[in-house]
Amino acid sequence: MPPPRLLSPLLRRTRLQSSSQCLRRIPAAGRHASTTTDSPTPSPTALPWKTPHSVTSWPPEPLIPPPKDGEVLLERRANRELPPVPPLIPYQVLKTFPIFLLSMAAATFAFFNYQKQESSVVTSTLYALRTNPIVRERLGDEIYFASKYPWIKGEINQVHGRIDITFWVKGTRDMGEVRLRCRRRGRGGYFVTQEYSLTMAEREGGGERERLELYDPEGNAVDPFVDPLGE
Repeated sequence: MPPPRLLSPLLRRTRLQSSSQCLRRIPAAGRHASTTTDSPTPSPTALPWKTPHSVTSWPPEPLIPPPKDGEVLLERRANRELPPVPPLIPYQVLKTFPIFLLSMAAATFAFFNYQKQESSVVTSTLYALRTNPIVRERLGDEIYFASKYPWIKGEINQVHGRIDITFWVKGTRDMGEVRLRCRRRGRGGYFVTQEYSLTMAEREGGGERERLELYDPEGNAVDPFVDPLGE
């Protein structure tokens, strides 16, 4: 154990070192607790409408032209300009759209005309004309449609009970226009013929066209389904 005289200088030296360290820390602590108005230099921040990944530098680099049609892109660039937005309806479609509408309208009319041509009403009317002696006397034999592509005018609506058609027929002697108009009595009744006539074609000299009434309201008309061969 060292003597007391030797310990006192050592203790004194350690106390001096500890006090000097405390004095060194006081200004630092006081600097943090200072209330001076000196504000630190603000650090640069990102713009609110720009994200760090949207541009590579500020101000942004000039935009690269958009790719052309058929051009292959080998890299992605953030500053590449977008290609122009194509129109909603291409120009080729707008150019050919009227032709498409006309063709669809023609096909629709041709379809409904063919449906009326092959209906039982028209075929029965042709059969009645062939078996009518008055018609055969004026038109001749082989009575059929006047043209290769006949046009059946009017309406055939058997659901609502309305039939009103007009078409041209011809035979070996002459040609004429047939008119058939019928209405149905009641919801489940029979069709009643209101008009069944044959109007002959106009002559070269002009004048009024001859009209033959093929329907007899009294029921005395020739029934084509009764003894059609005249036996």
